[in-house]
Amino acid sequence: MAGTADRHLWLLPERAAEGFVARLGGTALLTDGERARCERPLALPARLRRTAALLLARHALSSLSGHPLDSWRFTATSDGRPEPVTPLGSGLRFNLSHTDGLIACVVTEGGRACGVDTEAAHATADAVRHLPAHFAEPEQADLARLADLAAVVGERARAARVAAYWVLKEAYLKALGTGLRRELSSIAFAGLPGPFITLDDTRRSARFWQFDLVHPTPDHVVAVATEHTGPQGLRTTVVTD
Repeated sequence: MAGTADRHLWLLPERAAEGFVARLGGTALLTDGERARCERPLALPARLRRTAALLLARHALSSLSGHPLDSWRFTATSDGRPEPVTPLGSGLRFNLSHTDGLIACVVTEGGRACGVDTEAAHATADAVRHLPAHFAEPEQADLARLADLAAVVGERARAARVAAYWVLKEAYLKALGTGLRRELSSIAFAGLPGPFITLDDTRRSARFWQFDLVHPTPDHVVAVATEHTGPQGLRTTVVTD
């Protein structure tokens, strides 16, 4: 296992996804069930992103553990979250996310929960109008301050902040295994855009959680939520082919 970081993020630009999938042998590494799920999205780009994400998970797990790519099998937890079958993946946990243009995988060691989410770097005008109503009051106040800036600058900054709050909430709730079944207003992030992002969770202590915001391209934002992390930091690897 790698010891120079305590959380690991792999990013695969969609433009490199087809070559990456081909290099790993297409869908041969996937189970029958995984191949079936990859065929469900109607649009070809969505099918490619889903396939590339499952292969990126294997690539990331093998890079950390040294186990062969074809040795990985996954089981679903009670909340539907995939986990490596032990003892092969003992101590390793991962999470996946993909959006137009980017696929992301986070892996932690030592059994620590993790979540990742990636979206467009700026929320749509519709999202900027409607999402903040579901955010916590301190987050709404932060967005209101941005709205007071000069019109063009304030609008773009507000759209970026809405996207950042959204991916942070998604990453954290995915790490907890609850998904969006929880009210977004029950968790309040502060300290954006970072590097010291904190969380107030009305239902549990968030003292031992670490949050990272990454902007790998001008068009994307990635949030990583990891539990019980150490001081080493986030290692990011971009897969180019």
